[in-house]
Amino acid sequence: MRRREFIAVLGGTAAWPIVAGAQQPAMPVIGFLSSRSPDGSTQYLAAFRQGLNQIGYVEGQNAAIEYRWAEGHYDRLPTFAADLVRRQVTVIVAPESTPGALAAKAATPTIPIVFHVGGDPVALGIVPSISRPGGNITGVATLSVEVGQKRLELLHELVPTASIIALLVNPASPLAETLATEAHAAAHTLGLNLHVLHASAERDFDTVFATLGQLRAGGLVIGSDVFFNTQSRQLAALAVRFAMPTIYQYREFTAAGGLISYGSSLTDPYRLVGLYAGRILKGEKPADLPVQQSTKVEMIINLKAARALGLTVPLPLLARADEVIE
Repeated sequence: MRRREFIAVLGGTAAWPIVAGAQQPAMPVIGFLSSRSPDGSTQYLAAFRQGLNQIGYVEGQNAAIEYRWAEGHYDRLPTFAADLVRRQVTVIVAPESTPGALAAKAATPTIPIVFHVGGDPVALGIVPSISRPGGNITGVATLSVEVGQKRLELLHELVPTASIIALLVNPASPLAETLATEAHAAAHTLGLNLHVLHASAERDFDTVFATLGQLRAGGLVIGSDVFFNTQSRQLAALAVRFAMPTIYQYREFTAAGGLISYGSSLTDPYRLVGLYAGRILKGEKPADLPVQQSTKVEMIINLKAARALGLTVPLPLLARADEVIE
């Protein structure tokens, strides 16, 4: 073989790996838009990754995830959403966050979005229909606002002598007004005097619990909000410290020492969001994926907290509990 021919063959052979490498499809990128902080989110991230894995995607192997943590500061979400759009991620997920879902929707009409909200996504203006979400957005809806009245009823059952009850809401939440309206209606039916208190930062909690004493409130209902979810341990500790019978939505509150929780699980919706994100990465369109509705609720009672508060849990209520923490 002549030298010129040998160089040509060698050059062509050397080029093959480069061409093959260039033909490899780019790894899809998921934009993870969260109202939470990474601390305390380990189990939920595991559930989200489990959903992805069910469709065949593994973070770091055939899918990448760009995380944006608002850490309870909802005003950061529009900026984070816009940044993910600029980075041209393949899909944006906004789990456990109505503000996150709204921020993502406002940021892009084209990049697919998967949300998880605790309420009616149609009433919240996220999708026009549950069965036919249309456009570039779909997700998971769990019962939250819908069972708010039930939480007040359960607290009344636990402390029937209390005539003054407080509701804690985050004024920065799009659900705050609805939660207050629903709670006032339930309180009127039960013959209770309801006061609405506000907290949007951890520094507000001491003031809230001091105000409860001034109001002579006999119980507290914590309105559903992702910021409060991240502060379950702190809220449970304050409820014990101020001897305030308190009910919240998630098991994490009672597991941290709170008295009672009533609502849906958080881990399964995260898994479902991961499942939908994986299906979209496989090529399905959000418009063709109906919003999944999780209607399962669970009641958890912490007897240790009840004893610390000097409360006797009625046997009928105890019998209805899905879990009793001794």
